[in-house]
Amino acid sequence: MKSAAYSLVMLGLSISAATLAVSGTARAENPVATAMPGEPFVVKGSFDLAQLGYGLEEFAVSGEARSFIAKGATGSDGRWQVKAAGSAPYRSRIIVIKPNDAAKFNGTVLVEWMNVSGGLDVPVEWSTMHREMMRSGYAYVGVSAQVVGVEGGPNLGRGTSAALKKINPKRYGELSHPGDAYSYDIFSDVGRLLRGRQRSTVLGPLAPSKIIAMGESQSAFFLTTYVNAVDRLAQIYDGFLIHSRSGVAAPLDGVFMTAGPEVMQKAVRLRTNLRVPVMQVHTETDLLGLVGSIGFHSARQPNSSKLRTWEIAGAAHADNYLFRVGGIDSGKLPIEQLAAAWKPMDSMPGVKLDKPMNNGPQHHYVTQVALRHLDVWVRTGVAPPAFERLKMKPGTAPGFEQDALGNSLGGVRSPWVDVPVSLLSGVAFASTPQLVGSTTLFDQATLDRLYPGGRSEYLGRFAASLDKAISRGAILSADREEILELARLGYHGNK
Repeated sequence: MKSAAYSLVMLGLSISAATLAVSGTARAENPVATAMPGEPFVVKGSFDLAQLGYGLEEFAVSGEARSFIAKGATGSDGRWQVKAAGSAPYRSRIIVIKPNDAAKFNGTVLVEWMNVSGGLDVPVEWSTMHREMMRSGYAYVGVSAQVVGVEGGPNLGRGTSAALKKINPKRYGELSHPGDAYSYDIFSDVGRLLRGRQRSTVLGPLAPSKIIAMGESQSAFFLTTYVNAVDRLAQIYDGFLIHSRSGVAAPLDGVFMTAGPEVMQKAVRLRTNLRVPVMQVHTETDLLGLVGSIGFHSARQPNSSKLRTWEIAGAAHADNYLFRVGGIDSGKLPIEQLAAAWKPMDSMPGVKLDKPMNNGPQHHYVTQVALRHLDVWVRTGVAPPAFERLKMKPGTAPGFEQDALGNSLGGVRSPWVDVPVSLLSGVAFASTPQLVGSTTLFDQATLDRLYPGGRSEYLGRFAASLDKAISRGAILSADREEILELARLGYHGNK
């Protein structure tokens, strides 16, 4: 449990606003945005956004948020009925990253429920997919939706906290968050803001045609509850990307990090009568369980006209891209530097790993194409491709069926598992933090057996596998040349 908690700490470190009827009460208040000049506190990467044609701004968002309580049972089928339970004033913040040239805006705003598992706001989705966001012209909004990011409070950081009001009381001292029971309505308010009269305050000349909500890990648990309980009332977002959740959903009362077995061991699926498209993307780690919660394998459900679920073979919940590559990956970095950042890491700050963490690039590249598919889906109604699920072993203990090399079978396939030079897993070893999985490099004898022709044979087969993945919609063709160069530089055989 401690190692899993530490892993989440490191994650932290690395339409108008008209009335909304809820149980007979009308929502008349408009959220208000106020610019916050100066440098915001946000983990956005070391690259210069201005050189990439993007700008960063921060705004305080204030309003009156409601909490919700269930009308009846909150069952595993996700068909939750709720009503307003109370209201409280709030003043939180958002970060906005948008194209400096309005002509480059593609019309979609991505709104991320920022992750607070490590005791501070982390824009994990921005960190994972910023390359695709910027080259395709999205605008991005990161929301301080939860109390931990603003005020501090229980988290998986073993007491560590970088809450906004603590790290910079002068800048953030006037913020006020009433608690996570109100987080769902705060998140709705940000969507209302982007569609309402104050849109230009936040987005300038950009006029969004679609708004997509997204969140990873703990944020995905909260978005699951939002989709099941709140979305049909709020009707704000045009689609959802639920990324790397286990099998549970956050409770309506907001008490999550200290929740007991009744929450952490209760499988919750998404309601079958979804209002808008929902894309779920999961790794092997998520299927088995996260930090004491039951795994996503227990909450699996069929795809539908409004649901696609992808499970990525050989991927871990957190990996090299999140901890090292993403922070420097501007899209203009020399390929040699990018390849060096992908090399296996056998340590994290303060922790020596039993095996290197998962360094498979597929999590990053597959998630980017998932975003592209979801955007097309909400715009045109054309659904993303469906892929088979990861193959689970029969029995009560969850595990994956594997090939002779130990790679998991099924799932979204990529050349890193079909033409491998290492065993990539979402399962950690011994005392290694659970969420980072593992990498086991193949020795020379194994490489010789797999690729008798050496590097040239490996690269030929890798390219064929990559082209197959691209044709199936699992990787973007825009990433092809970069991926081939990374494969060339990353092959560790001696011939």
